Amino acid sequence: MELSGEEVRVFLGTAEPKLDDKGRLILPSRYREELSNGLVLTRGQDRCLYMFTSQEFANMYEELRRAPISSRQARDFVRIMLSGAMDDKPDKQGRITIPALLRTYAGLKRDVTVIGAGSRIEIWDQASWQKYLAEHEQAFSDTAEEVIPGLF
Repeated sequence: MELSGEEVRVFLGTAEPKLDDKGRLILPSRYREELSNGLVLTRGQDRCLYMFTSQEFANMYEELRRAPISSRQARDFVRIMLSGAMDDKPDKQGRITIPALLRTYAGLKRDVTVIGAGSRIEIWDQASWQKYLAEHEQAFSDTAEEVIPGLF
């Protein structure tokens, strides 16, 4: 996708890889090239993990820096997001290691779901993702044009 002469990566799709005994995840092949220069993995909302390209994380951090330090909510958000963040590069097999802290936060066991979510990738415990879908798919279907103007 191109925006203002600059290519913008949009992560799409769903995969269901498995974590190995060492907490390693083989990245879906469609994401590997974009992440090969580095990635940042951190706590996400809804008890999943967020994965960004290093550049996208830097862009997001620039936005976070603009939040007023006087805002408790902004300070809390930045603390939680950055304290759980780790940078990595996939190995030759396209694997990354998810630290125990992040696996615990997201409740990751062996079966995980990896989804493309636009500017980021999300990693979910497979059962949690299925529950989330069951709870939110109807609301998605019922979303009216007024919620997202001009979408349809």
